[in-house]
Amino acid sequence: MTTVSSVGEAVARIAYLSSDVILSVQPALARDSEFSRYLNDLVARKSPAVIAKGIPDVQAIRHNTDPLLSAFAPLRSGKLVSVTTPSSTLLASVPHLYKLAQYPIVIHVSLHPLGLPDYSEIAAIRESGFSFLQSETLQEAQDIALTAHALAIRSGKGVIHYFDINNSKDDTPIDVENVDFARALLATDAARAYQSSSIGGTSLYVDDGRQATITESDLPTLSENSSQLDVTPREQSQSKEGSHDTSSVGSSVRESSVDSRPTISSMSSINSVTTRTITSEDIYGYLSAIWSKLQSVTGRTYQAFEYTGPSDAESAIFIFGSTGIFVDAIRAAGSEDDFVNVGIITARVYRPWFGTKLADSLPRSVSRLAILEQIRRKTTKWGPVLLDILTSLKTGPSSAQAPLIVGHQLGHIEPATARQALRGIYQNLNSSSPVQNLEVGVSKPKTESLANYALEQPTVESAYMKILDQVFGDRLYMANRLTSTDAGISASIAANPEFGFGSLLARTEHRQRFIEEVKDAAKTRDFVTDVPQTWLSKWALSAEDPKKSNSLARDVIARLSTDGSPLAYQLLASKPLLFKESQWLIGSDAWAYDLGNSGVHHVLASGANVNMLIIDSQPYSERAAADATRRKKDIGLYAMNFGNAYVASVAVYSSYTQVLEAMIEADQFEGPSVVVAYLPYNKEDDSPLTVLQETKKAVDLGYWPLYRWNPHNEENGSPNFSLDSERIKKELEEFLKRDNHLSQLMKRHPEFSANLSESYGSEVREMQKRSAKDAYDQMLEGLYGAPMTILFASDNGNAESLAKRLGNRGKARGLKTMVMAMDEYPLEDLSGEENVVMITSTAGQGEFPQNGRAFWDAVKDNADLDLSNIKFAVFALGDSHYWPRKEDKIYYNKPGKDLDIRVAFLGAHRLTDVGMGDDQDPDGYQTGYAEWEPKLWQSLGVDKVEGLPEEPAPITNEDIKIESNFLRGTIAEGLKDTSTGAIAASDQQLTKFHGTYMQDDRDLRDERKAQGLEPAYAFMIRCRLNGGVATPSQWLQMDAISSAYGNETMKMTTRQTFQFHGVVKGKLKPAMQAINKALMTTLAACGDVNRNVMVSALPTQSAYHKDVHQVSARISDHLLPATTAYHEIWLKDENDNKTQIAGNAVVDQEPLYGPTYLPRKYKITIAIPPHNDTDVYAHDVGLIAIKNAQGRLEGFNVLAGGGMGVTHNNKKTYPRTGSMMGYAPADKIHIVCEKIMLVQRDHGDRKNRKHARLKYTIDDMGVDVFRGKVEDLLGYRFEEARPFEFVSNIDTFGWQKDEFGLNHHTFFIENGRVEDTPEFPMKTGLREIAKVHKGEFRLTGNQHLCLSGVHDDDLDNIKGMMKAHKLDNLQFSGLRLSSSACVAFPTCGLAMAESERYLPVLITKLEQCLEENGLRQDSIVMRMTGCPNGCARPWLAEVAFVGKAFNTYNMYLGGGYHGQRLNKLYRSSIQEEEILDIMKPLLQRYALERQEGERFGDFTIRIGMIKPTTEGKTFHDDVAEVESDAEA
Repeated sequence: MTTVSSVGEAVARIAYLSSDVILSVQPALARDSEFSRYLNDLVARKSPAVIAKGIPDVQAIRHNTDPLLSAFAPLRSGKLVSVTTPSSTLLASVPHLYKLAQYPIVIHVSLHPLGLPDYSEIAAIRESGFSFLQSETLQEAQDIALTAHALAIRSGKGVIHYFDINNSKDDTPIDVENVDFARALLATDAARAYQSSSIGGTSLYVDDGRQATITESDLPTLSENSSQLDVTPREQSQSKEGSHDTSSVGSSVRESSVDSRPTISSMSSINSVTTRTITSEDIYGYLSAIWSKLQSVTGRTYQAFEYTGPSDAESAIFIFGSTGIFVDAIRAAGSEDDFVNVGIITARVYRPWFGTKLADSLPRSVSRLAILEQIRRKTTKWGPVLLDILTSLKTGPSSAQAPLIVGHQLGHIEPATARQALRGIYQNLNSSSPVQNLEVGVSKPKTESLANYALEQPTVESAYMKILDQVFGDRLYMANRLTSTDAGISASIAANPEFGFGSLLARTEHRQRFIEEVKDAAKTRDFVTDVPQTWLSKWALSAEDPKKSNSLARDVIARLSTDGSPLAYQLLASKPLLFKESQWLIGSDAWAYDLGNSGVHHVLASGANVNMLIIDSQPYSERAAADATRRKKDIGLYAMNFGNAYVASVAVYSSYTQVLEAMIEADQFEGPSVVVAYLPYNKEDDSPLTVLQETKKAVDLGYWPLYRWNPHNEENGSPNFSLDSERIKKELEEFLKRDNHLSQLMKRHPEFSANLSESYGSEVREMQKRSAKDAYDQMLEGLYGAPMTILFASDNGNAESLAKRLGNRGKARGLKTMVMAMDEYPLEDLSGEENVVMITSTAGQGEFPQNGRAFWDAVKDNADLDLSNIKFAVFALGDSHYWPRKEDKIYYNKPGKDLDIRVAFLGAHRLTDVGMGDDQDPDGYQTGYAEWEPKLWQSLGVDKVEGLPEEPAPITNEDIKIESNFLRGTIAEGLKDTSTGAIAASDQQLTKFHGTYMQDDRDLRDERKAQGLEPAYAFMIRCRLNGGVATPSQWLQMDAISSAYGNETMKMTTRQTFQFHGVVKGKLKPAMQAINKALMTTLAACGDVNRNVMVSALPTQSAYHKDVHQVSARISDHLLPATTAYHEIWLKDENDNKTQIAGNAVVDQEPLYGPTYLPRKYKITIAIPPHNDTDVYAHDVGLIAIKNAQGRLEGFNVLAGGGMGVTHNNKKTYPRTGSMMGYAPADKIHIVCEKIMLVQRDHGDRKNRKHARLKYTIDDMGVDVFRGKVEDLLGYRFEEARPFEFVSNIDTFGWQKDEFGLNHHTFFIENGRVEDTPEFPMKTGLREIAKVHKGEFRLTGNQHLCLSGVHDDDLDNIKGMMKAHKLDNLQFSGLRLSSSACVAFPTCGLAMAESERYLPVLITKLEQCLEENGLRQDSIVMRMTGCPNGCARPWLAEVAFVGKAFNTYNMYLGGGYHGQRLNKLYRSSIQEEEILDIMKPLLQRYALERQEGERFGDFTIRIGMIKPTTEGKTFHDDVAEVESDAEA
């Protein structure tokens, strides 16, 4: 960049160079101000600054959140602060300005409204103690901005630089600032001195008494022969449009308004060291010195007052406003214009007001002076500038020669009328009796106004508004809704708490008067009949009861409407008052600052029955959490301290149920209620996913605790305080301690006691690191041998295992070894180590694993780290094929390579070259490791040690199973351990057999780690549900379990069952027992056993479905593990002696499985043609139902060897479709499934779990050999497969009838997630339907739900309930209806990318393209998974996206629409932009070129985009994107 073209840019660049911290005041976080775009660009480019030691801290702040309050903390800590802001913030900030004026802060003010800026805000704060500088042109904006910062640094006082941004919008671009000159002008020595100071003080509300001072010896002064500025009119400057004889004042078409004459010729100093406060003379001296230096370098000169025009002018105009339009008019004036010889004077320095300099700047010939003040909010007869000038010119020794002064009020003037306006000013000025305060122009022009800074509700905040609407419906009244229209009241005023509170009080009083009118009316005889009197009396008695009064109101209205009397009409005119409203004030966190909090105080102090919903949008951050100065009030605590208010702290993205409870309780509370609601966003257009992640982080860490406080509860013996989350922050803890509430809380929630008093802070983490390191050092102290510190970074455990094994081998060789995760190690000890070995795997796009990122960031950024005394070695683990494109090869083992280079750069000496482990080698990373480790021992001199002990073999899953005592392990003991939310690693493998996985919330990993907390461990529970069929009672029980023990959602899985997430360890056993009480189980829902047996939903053939479902139950029961460990661990009663079970327990033996169970999972599914909605080809055993002539079940075609699990870039792994075994009758099919399982049990690979599934066993044996072994066990051969046909593998949505006339409705449940949101109360709706439904619920294999068996008599009621809860909506695109995604983030530990939370977003971005190409109704099967394990069966989709890294996916095309053909890799490692670039043209082409009835997957094969996959073993062949082995 060589030029600057706007004032906003010029000012932003100077502020960036000259500040440590820049407060960028914006209309909204997602909307740029005049400056913010340029500031953000400078930060993004990491442009160097002059003042800041690194990159300046640019903080975006909304204009209505008391922005100047944010300046105190950095100023007091020695930071130089600047602010870029519209003028609209100034008046509200007056309380801060008087204190800020004593700090070196610069406030750059863009005057608003745009079009006709109002200078009254500048005039109103003129006595605040700031220096005020004005610029008018683009060049001036750059120079004066730099002047402002130089002045602030030198004087230690605040400077306000103000300008009309439109005044220079047509100026020619100028050169960018000269950084070297800026450095010289900014007095960096003085800046460093300030930065090294710390003023201290923690209160924003007590004046710290700071005064900007100076020592006399530092003060620059004028020499005797230059004691005042030259007032000789200057030569004209060259303008863009040529020269003019008399004018060179800057304008919108001029280069600059500055003089070319010299100012100060020399400087001198006084040697006294007396300290005193800064005076206006000091300010003038500093300015003179700054401008003198600027002139010497640039030739541009500036004065306190600047005059342009003839040296002998008799009339002049002083303009306090935008000058450009007048300068242009004077420049264009001809000899016929009577104002041609008028001079113009402006104040470059408005404060301090240098009155003597004003007189000096005017030619002595000027006898008449017009004052133009662009001030629209004038509160006195005489304008402030007029009074300043009168004082300066009409007092003192030269007052006799002072010109006649005439004031004018300047309004909006169009360029076309500028000459006319000047003529009018000139004529008034030169008349015999000039009119004072003559208005020039119009006061209310067509302007761009402040619309850019108008209040508006961010889209994300609509969530709480929708909940209020849902809960209160017609009763809801929002007093300060932004869309309200209040006559004569601006939106900003109408939205504030004071206005809203006043309107509510008026509304309440109005209703009280109306109640009295009703009571009087009930006693009169003025109605036509007596009926209204009776109803009015009933209503009056219940007027304050919302339920009763609102119910009676409709009856009262009906009776009054039919009465027809004048009194009836009079009462009907106020019929809204018959309803008892739920009245709410809605506010933002702007109310948490001083300038908004007074309204909150008024409501609380009044004791009035008013509800406030205050939405806080500040995301959690260390800076926000550690805000010691508390510039932002905690309104919840503030309200609780009043003692008379109901208070709740809620977060819709954490607990929807708690929000509902809080709003209902607030409405019922008699007195003020405050609901503080969390909805964090960095920008107002953040995605719901971002808001969700920020919310979880804040709630989990205690930054935003969820609670409810009702001071009336103690009257009925209940606790006032209810904690709805696990962790609270320090301030809340202190409040609760005061009245012993904390002790009571801990007694009620002992499981939370360890968390309740924890405060956050990185110092906790540092203490933990130090403690762990010190413990290691103490342990090694008595050992002999050279020390070796081994640091690892590992996501999947491989690097950690290597590190621990290396540590053991080092010990065996006599070394003192210590093994730690990189992030657990205190970096300050690194330079004192002797031998350091670092082992790291590769995550994401060449990134460090999570437990090594902080270590790497510290090593990477620490230039002072001296490692010259240590020796080191690095081993890296990666996959050379993971990033197939040549340009991406740099990511292969990038963390290890970067670490090796950086540590060597810091002075360390290599023990051996960096080792490279490659998953593509024959033995994976072990191949490279086997070459590297001997070199390490050799360099350490321990390579020839004899008598090394034999290493124990690594513990495998097979070992864990055989040692588990039939799946017991130490699960029971682990559940009792309250010191951690986790269980032992071996038990984590065993609990899978019990239907539960240990997970942690990956959204919270980084923040919890930073706080020194263990991961947010929780468990996923999966039920066993034969054929996906549940009763209404079971549905209600599952719903209750999800709310009581889980995260308030249910997941319907791709295997037709219920799954619960977020179950903490303490709730795991109660949840299991609750599932058992529902006559369901979780046993064998996961693990190396037969899992849930699936069945097509088949709503149109209920009898046939019943036949098949019974077979599925028989298979499931037959293959159920026999261990009693499940009942023993989970289902015993409190006395531990009586077992309550849903089935019959047997003694501990496993006649089918044996003590080691199966090599891997075993899945069975049943499909009922023509619907392949269970993906029958994708499972270990697929049964295709065959019906007889009577339409009932006869038997099954048997498929074996399907399976979806794959490992990226490991071609030894692949998905597979099942191979046809033949046909078997229905009564024998459970035995067939058993024998297939037994062959797998005895012949499956138990050494390599990646090769242990049945699909590999069949491919290793061959299909015929495998079939023969099964038939040997059966004692007979399979019959020939019977004919069948599939037409799709998706669900049929909407209403359908079966052969009995019963109705069935299939709901679209996107990705199977049953939850309530503000937009869609799905979970509530299904719960209400389950309460009245008489049939059954069928979960489908595509994660949807079929409401089955609805009688015609119940149909209207069910449809009404569906409509009320938006469950009848099926207006979705065919692509969305055919989509499916696994859970992935945040709970799945295997996920590499988003899936469930992202696929809906991706589809939304494709739907416009579908609409444009006429494909909205077309079914295209699209699936997404977060990893290649294939839970959503992506390999059978027509188009699939499989997570490869964060936000990165492999794309697959060509799957069969019926689920019969595997797809194939089309593109590897692509992100959203590339996905859309591929999909949109492809969809357009499909719309134009497809053949009749041709499906999308078939189309991609026919046009040659992808080759068909004929069997699993060819899955990796002929892919569209050939992987390159070459490294960049």
